Amino acid sequence: MRKIVSLATAALLSLALVTGCGAAGGEKAAEVIKVGGNLELSGGAAAFGQYAEKAIKLAFEQQNAKGGVLGKKLEYVSADNKSDPGESTVASTKLATQDKVVAILGPMTSGNTLAAVQVVTDNKVPLITPTGTSDNVTFENGKVKPWIFRACFIDPFQGQVAANFASETLKVKKAAIYIDQKGDYSKGLAASFKENFKKAGGEIVAEEQYVAGSDKDFRATLVRIKAANPDVVFVPGYYQEVGLIMKQAREMEMKQVFLGGDGWGSPQLVDVAGPNALENTYYVNHGAMDDPGMAQFIKDFQGKYSSEPDTFAALGYDTANLLIKALENAQSTDPEKLRSALETMKGFQGISGELNVDPATHNPVKSAAILQYKGGKSVFMTKVDPK
Repeated sequence: MRKIVSLATAALLSLALVTGCGAAGGEKAAEVIKVGGNLELSGGAAAFGQYAEKAIKLAFEQQNAKGGVLGKKLEYVSADNKSDPGESTVASTKLATQDKVVAILGPMTSGNTLAAVQVVTDNKVPLITPTGTSDNVTFENGKVKPWIFRACFIDPFQGQVAANFASETLKVKKAAIYIDQKGDYSKGLAASFKENFKKAGGEIVAEEQYVAGSDKDFRATLVRIKAANPDVVFVPGYYQEVGLIMKQAREMEMKQVFLGGDGWGSPQLVDVAGPNALENTYYVNHGAMDDPGMAQFIKDFQGKYSSEPDTFAALGYDTANLLIKALENAQSTDPEKLRSALETMKGFQGISGELNVDPATHNPVKSAAILQYKGGKSVFMTKVDPK
């Protein structure tokens, strides 16, 4: 009998210890606000995600030094989507269901963001993409996607900016378009450029396609583009393919102006193409790194990482601070309250400019910048405000 009592006592003590440990873990978990990052840390768009993640970590570190948010420290949980839509779905599932994050920052590309939509919607986790510019990321078929937000302008706007710059500033009449046939970003941006360039009286003399991730030799299609004799070639792609396209185009003595979108805004483009190949090229971006509003961020980023940030880092930083502001406005980590705070965000002052969210579409109303490559450096030309 004594042995039975002893065994029972031991079992109760063990249960008490397990329960006690569980409570302590719960209390510890409640002391932090977990935020996920679904970013391109490897693969074809790795430079975008790597720069953004560094900036997000910097923003959280700075906020935690001020005491955190709602009396709690921010804890960043990283997930690599490997620049692949399928992996983006996997990363979002892990962050939402296993890590139990209150929000997800990223992905950077439109395709990877679209791949995360269903997961975050089912789990009611707000997602903010720093640079997913495709118009159907947040709004599609006349309906807003309630859990998806962004910190950037959209492709119809930057396509219009690029087309108007070509017709009004460069004063060109004939354009060729060279797109990634599988990329949502590339196709959407090309469609907007084409519509607006034709509306301005321009002519599209050639349309060619490549496959991002597999094509390395672009000469055959560049020959056809060159034969069409355009004044400008619009290439809405990402730095790896654009770099090779520019390098090969200049080797073929194509002298035309080349024009692109925000996917050009990575230092790695210069590494791939070489500075000489990028002369006489322009692109639309979210801002200019020599803007006075960027100065403190650049100083802080360089101080922490001993390297210069790019605009993808700037948008990552803005995205992190946008979430912080939404948490403060909501005064809660409750999903519905946080979603509402993001949806009604007005007058957010980011380093890339002021951001006002349109509740009907979840699209920010933001300005764009035109930059030119000179000597391997991006040089600010002009700012374009939305009409």
